[in-house]
Amino acid sequence: MNAKSLPRISNSKARRLFLHKHGLLAPPKGSGKGDDLCDVFDQLGFVQVDSINTVARAHHMILAARRPAYKEKNLKLHLERDRLVFEHWTHDASIIPTKFFSHWQLRFARDRERLIKRWRNWHQNEFEQKLDDVLKRVSNHGPVTSASVGEDENRSSGGWWEWHPSKTALEFLWRTGELSVCRRTGFQKVYDLTERVIPDTHRTTSHDTQETIDWAARSALSRLGFATSGEIAAFWDLISPQEAKTWCQDKLADGSLLEAEIECARGDYRRVFLFPETLAGLDDLPEPPSRVRILSPFDPALRDRKRAERLFDFSYRIEIFVPEPKRQYGYYVFPVMEGDRLIGRIDMKAQRDNERLQVRAYWPEPGVRASKGRLSKLEAELQRVARFSGCSDVGFDPDWLRHSNPAP
Repeated sequence: MNAKSLPRISNSKARRLFLHKHGLLAPPKGSGKGDDLCDVFDQLGFVQVDSINTVARAHHMILAARRPAYKEKNLKLHLERDRLVFEHWTHDASIIPTKFFSHWQLRFARDRERLIKRWRNWHQNEFEQKLDDVLKRVSNHGPVTSASVGEDENRSSGGWWEWHPSKTALEFLWRTGELSVCRRTGFQKVYDLTERVIPDTHRTTSHDTQETIDWAARSALSRLGFATSGEIAAFWDLISPQEAKTWCQDKLADGSLLEAEIECARGDYRRVFLFPETLAGLDDLPEPPSRVRILSPFDPALRDRKRAERLFDFSYRIEIFVPEPKRQYGYYVFPVMEGDRLIGRIDMKAQRDNERLQVRAYWPEPGVRASKGRLSKLEAELQRVARFSGCSDVGFDPDWLRHSNPAP
């Protein structure tokens, strides 16, 4: 099949399909707890964890954007009591349905080999000599934090490359599956033996490598809607780009996959893979809701910044590590969505001492008019975010409404 004969999907339908798969096309409703919260995790696949608490931590904002009734305690019950989700790595630290744990055995095995080599060179603190000691400590005395192991070792306030040996060992045992995060205290991880955290049904199930490759590729594509083989590999970061490429070629050959061309926001086309039933269902996608939503910078719909720019013509970067004079927008700026468009970005902070969500600035995207109706919807969303973050009202800096495209 040559490129000219491939089906073409308009940018409008591509955006709607992508947002539908990410739970952002349907009206935000549901209890945000129990089975309903499990459904959100199952639809998204994972929710990224981040420590920054400018308004609320990323994982909570991601869930609240889809379920306004969600409360932070609901996730705590799933993580710490019912063990319905667990914490580990995808592309970054994430919360993942526990029913997927068995497929993480492939990551554990591969990380053991990879991290031993890398961390020997980077840490150079002989952490391997501490592995047995740390594991024995947890086995005999229960859960630990990085602060409660290696008390006699030199400590540093520097970055992860200056971890003391026992902390390095602790993280290694977690990354390779012998320990699991059983809870967090504040935002500090607390580790226990995996056999005491992950239910036996999921912990003792095993798959061969090919089974996990097939699961990872298939489940990634079902959640992305359409993707290149590289995007499929990057979704869970569980399989290699070559493994994903081979999987796509095999499934294309047996008719399980189709190729199509997605229209990007600027009019160019990109070749992707998708399931035949996905293509057949494009005309049945729901209309996007007209409401405005403020998203976490780490929302799954924005995780792949290049993909978001291609689909929405929305260029976004986190400026936490950019020196303040060089920031284009701000330290931690939130994307704003209306319907199936990304319409701007907003700089806001929860001032918990006076229970106020303070809006410092809002920048509409080029071509997006700051109409009275649109600003009214934005203010309604800000009220919702304020309540979620424990604030009673919303305040605005005098010059909060800005022009598009500020100069760097």
